[in-house]
Amino acid sequence: MTQSSETKPKETLGFQAEVRELLKLMINSLYSHREIFLRELISNASDANDKLRFEALSKPELLTGDTELAVWIEADKDQGTLRIRDNGIGMSREEAISHLGTIARSGTAEFFKKLSGDQQKDSQLIGQFGVGFYSAFIVADRVEVLTRRAGLEASEGVRWESSADGQFTVETSPLEQRGTTIVLHLKDEAKEFLDTWHLRSLVRRYSDHIAFPVRMPKDGAATLEYEAVNRGTALWARRKGEIKDEEYVEFYRHLTHDSGEPLSWAHNRVEGKRDYTSLVYIPAAAPFDLWQRDGARGLKLYVRRVFIMEDAEQFLPLYLRFVKGVLDSADLPLNVSRELLQADSEVEAMRGALTRRVLDLLEKLAKDEPAKYQTFWREFGAVLKEGLAEDHANRDKLLPLLRFASTSQPGEEESTSLADYAGRMQTGQDKIYYVVGESLAAARSHPAIEALKARNVEVLLLGRRIDAWVADHLREFEGKKFKDATRGDLELGSLASAADKDKAEAQLKESKPLLKRIKDSLGERVSEVRVSTRLKDSAAVLVAGEHDIPAPLRRALEAAGQSAPPATPVLELNVDHHLIKYLEKCENPEEFADLALVVYEQATLAEGAQLPDPGAFVQRLNRLWLRLE
Repeated sequence: MTQSSETKPKETLGFQAEVRELLKLMINSLYSHREIFLRELISNASDANDKLRFEALSKPELLTGDTELAVWIEADKDQGTLRIRDNGIGMSREEAISHLGTIARSGTAEFFKKLSGDQQKDSQLIGQFGVGFYSAFIVADRVEVLTRRAGLEASEGVRWESSADGQFTVETSPLEQRGTTIVLHLKDEAKEFLDTWHLRSLVRRYSDHIAFPVRMPKDGAATLEYEAVNRGTALWARRKGEIKDEEYVEFYRHLTHDSGEPLSWAHNRVEGKRDYTSLVYIPAAAPFDLWQRDGARGLKLYVRRVFIMEDAEQFLPLYLRFVKGVLDSADLPLNVSRELLQADSEVEAMRGALTRRVLDLLEKLAKDEPAKYQTFWREFGAVLKEGLAEDHANRDKLLPLLRFASTSQPGEEESTSLADYAGRMQTGQDKIYYVVGESLAAARSHPAIEALKARNVEVLLLGRRIDAWVADHLREFEGKKFKDATRGDLELGSLASAADKDKAEAQLKESKPLLKRIKDSLGERVSEVRVSTRLKDSAAVLVAGEHDIPAPLRRALEAAGQSAPPATPVLELNVDHHLIKYLEKCENPEEFADLALVVYEQATLAEGAQLPDPGAFVQRLNRLWLRLE
């Protein structure tokens, strides 16, 4: 038999090390942006009410005797205390110790990593990492939490207290009412938050959109009567025409705990065969867990205004995991679960419609506010690219949204759209050329695009880690096919003049003996040695066969622990290069073998691959230099 909370003595426990560090920051570094504490504590109270309403769907007895959920704020000037109370889910003793004494380590580490030393910027991080409760210590030198979990007896209430001195106490404290009350014993310099007018203005500024009434005592009332300070209605349920932009922004901040502004949003009501309302936002900055593909994501799901699920990932594809928002359905059952969502045909139809709506929102942003879209691309472009592989149905909507670095644009900014590229194509050009490198700098200097650059043919530069995968799904855009400059024949078409073709044929005829000697020397390292039409300045380049997996994708597959079909590259030579001419004249078999292998290894390095034996390469290079002296 386990010991009940009634018999457990008062305990004094130490905060997790990360919490102690966080409390120091709150107390010493963020005091000039103190009002954020009220926003966070009201938001937490609203979440507690939402959680109770959800649990009550299967256990309606949890609401017995107190069905009207709300948040209360009371200021006591005589005691110097401020109370924020809710009648939501509450906490048990174990939950109070766990939730208020520790923080998820991954979130804490990322929080401290993001800190800049700028008070305003750092204060905006509060809440994004699950640390909103601790903002209470910005204004209070002592905090009490009185809480009882819904469904527990009054005798199982809990009192938690801390003065931010590295430890906290927790003890049994009988409570007649479920929910949580946070009592802030305000510092002398924070007594402004006892002013009811000031508190009301802060509630209206930060929490007007909260779906529960935030109540405060009526001014001048002889008895303790309360009135709602905020509207207390779900913002997404109101008509678009009556909602100000400022209200949309504040709701976004409440929803995401991001104090910045979103880049854009879309608010839609669908009626007819399906009845639902959606409000989706495009954030301006990537969250810390963007690349954790199995992390929490998705829309906040309501059914007929009743909160159901925090992160309903079934309504948007994984490549749109950066989208934040709310979905309120009139058709789904109130007891819907994640398992039911996965198998529901209505959900699939809503998913398709919401996906298109987000892509339409991005298209509008790109067209009307290109500077904002460029901000979006810098933050989320690499994630959006995943859609080319994952969402074939929307590929035509995704392609115009892509942005690339290119040889016509200096630097590493990915700002070229496919429409931009198509508008700059050379006369007679019928391909969209691109090259994949280990980085954008490596892509820009890749030997395979030298001849294209010499002809002023623009080349798209793909240098992000994901681009090796993305490139394999580039097919065509507006009738123009994509062409990997490192695979198969370069396919210059009418870009190559008759004189170019005659020269290539003559070079091939003259170089056949050299090509054979090099192939015999390199053996199975290459499948073929041929004269290149790609090169201008470099001596050699390795290319993949037309139907082979390109080298960058092969390396990405191997790094992910996957095997790739076997393939041997083709070595192309610039027979006008002085190194190749020297090789052609070389009669010493040992020197010829060394030099042929060095040419091959240089081409290997240029494409971003690693040499199997770098030490042997250096030794060969040194032997050749000694011979040249």
